[in-house]
Amino acid sequence: MTLFNPTSSVAEGDRLAFGWLKASWLYLLLIPALLWGWSSLSLTRSLASVALTVFTVGLGHSIGLHRGVIHRSYRCSRLMRGFLAYCFVHSGLGGPLSWVRVHYFRDYWQNQPECPAYFRYDHSMARDYGWNLHLSLRPADEARYAIPPEDLYDPWLQFLERTWYWHVLGAAALIWGFFGFEAMIVCVCLRISVTILGHWFVGFVSHKYGYARYDIDHATEHGYNNFVLGALSFGEGFHNNHHAHPSSAKMSTAWYELDLGWYLIATLRALGLIWDVQVVGQTPTQKPQAKARAYRWRWPWQD
Repeated sequence: MTLFNPTSSVAEGDRLAFGWLKASWLYLLLIPALLWGWSSLSLTRSLASVALTVFTVGLGHSIGLHRGVIHRSYRCSRLMRGFLAYCFVHSGLGGPLSWVRVHYFRDYWQNQPECPAYFRYDHSMARDYGWNLHLSLRPADEARYAIPPEDLYDPWLQFLERTWYWHVLGAAALIWGFFGFEAMIVCVCLRISVTILGHWFVGFVSHKYGYARYDIDHATEHGYNNFVLGALSFGEGFHNNHHAHPSSAKMSTAWYELDLGWYLIATLRALGLIWDVQVVGQTPTQKPQAKARAYRWRWPWQD
């Protein structure tokens, strides 16, 4: 089994293909970020980049696509749903429907007692880097994953799926034109490179190391919680909580877990932009097969 041809790592009939757009996009942004990112940093550009990250990763990815479109942890207008999806596009992570598909593929297999190697996390970080950031699953039967048709055939999401990179490149051109090359490097190339690599890193670590308070019957992957990564990723690093309470808009379940995404949701709810918010401990969000248990820790040296 080689890095880019893990033929035995998916279910029979499915196949893995090299994702030329995904891999090319990463290095198209990462190489300029490495060459000019450090010299282009300034306080103003850094603050602008952080603000863009809140809108694109916080509101767009974590709140809009993940908790909203995929898990339906709240309700909102179609206009608001479309706006959040557009924020996601500018995260630079890819097309919204590609991410919806990937999430359903992973969620399906990780909750099975027999999970293909591609969806497990019992391999090295180097292998996961190669698989996760360079390969794409081509399922033999996508119907197996029960992706809601209202998402797959949503006209706005389909449009963004076809055109997402043009929106990002257009924004890069505008920033370059109005604010200069260095601003474009920091606010586009560096920001998106950190977003892509950070998302992958948080996902990898949060499936391997940290503490868990829930076991999920018959599931291969239970996820782990991480104090620091949870705070930095708008709550996405509290992955054991999320596996146990997938429909909760709040990913933290204890006072010492800082879920910044929850504060964004609370703000949107206070403004009347979202409603019927599902919250762990207040609405029934726990999977029937998820069982609370004493803390279980796993450390890198236990591999």
